[in-house]
Amino acid sequence: MLTQHAKWLEESRKFPWRKPIASLNVFLTSHAWRNDHNGFSHQAPGFVDNALARRSEVVRVYYPPDSNCLLSVIDHCLRSRNYVNVVTCGKQLELQWLNMERARQHCSQGASAWAFATNDEDAEPDVILACAGDVPTLETCAASWLLQKYVPGIKVRVVNIVDLSVLMSPDDHPHGMDNLSFEAIFTKDIPVIFAFHGYPWVIHPMVHGRANEDRFHVRGFMDRGTTTTPFDMVVVNKMSRFHLAMDALKYLKRQRSRVSEVIDMFDRKLYEHQCYIRAHLQDMPEITNWQWTADFSEPTNPPPLAKGHRVGQVFSDA
Repeated sequence: MLTQHAKWLEESRKFPWRKPIASLNVFLTSHAWRNDHNGFSHQAPGFVDNALARRSEVVRVYYPPDSNCLLSVIDHCLRSRNYVNVVTCGKQLELQWLNMERARQHCSQGASAWAFATNDEDAEPDVILACAGDVPTLETCAASWLLQKYVPGIKVRVVNIVDLSVLMSPDDHPHGMDNLSFEAIFTKDIPVIFAFHGYPWVIHPMVHGRANEDRFHVRGFMDRGTTTTPFDMVVVNKMSRFHLAMDALKYLKRQRSRVSEVIDMFDRKLYEHQCYIRAHLQDMPEITNWQWTADFSEPTNPPPLAKGHRVGQVFSDA
C-alpha cells in the first residue's frame, strides 16, 4: 500500500492541476529492539528498506532519539504535503537527551554532533560514534561514556542522525549533505562506528562515494532475538555498548596503552550479562540504571524523577 501510494505521489507531480495533499505519515512504535513478550515473530525493521526504494523526492525517513525530537519531527510531518514520512520511535520509557530548543535545532539540521557526549573539543577525534534510532542512541552514548571512563585521553565524537537522508549525496536526495558539510561532522578519514536501528546494509549505499567510505563500520539488526531482556536484544545482535566500544578500540588509528585490557574487560561484562539474566531474568542494575554522568562514576540507584534534570536523564514532563 505504501509503494502504491508513493507511486501515485511520484506521478501526480507531473500534473500542475493536482492540488497538494497531506503527507502519508507512518509512525512505527513496535520495533525490533524491545520484545518483552512478542518474541522473534514480531521483529522486522525492514519496512524502511521498502520505503527507501521509492524516489527521493517523495520519501522521508526519520529516527527521533527522544520524545522532544519526536515532537519536532511529528510537527514537521503533519505540516508537510505530498510526502511519505516514515517515523520510527519506540513507545517504552527512554532517556530524554535534549531539551525542546536543542531538539528543534538538531532535527532541523538532520544530524549533528552531541556536545555533552563528545570530548574532542572541536579538534580531530580519535573515533566517531554515530547512531540513528532511539535504542542505538542509548547504546552509543553509553559506549562513549565507557570509552571516556576506561581509556584516558581518548577523543570521542558522538553524532546522532534524525533524518536518515542527510547521509546521502545531494545528487541522490534533496536532504543530502554536500561533501563539505559531511566532512565537517564525520571528517575525512577518522573511523566511524555506526549503530543503526535497522539492517546494516541500509547505511553503506548511503555513504558510498564519501571520502574513505570503508571507514564506516555499521552495526544493526541481524535478525537475532527472542522474548528476552531489553539489553540482551542489543547483545545478541552485537550492537551493545560493549560491542560498539570494542569496535572503536579495534579501529583506533593511534593505539593507546591498556587497550587490550579494556577490551578484555568489556568481554567479561558481556559474559557477566549472560550469567546475570539467566539467574535473575532481568538486566544488570548497571545497565538498567545507567544515565549520562560527567564524572564517569558507576551509577547505583537511579535518581528520583524531577523537573530540570541534566541532559541524558529522563525529564518527568517529557
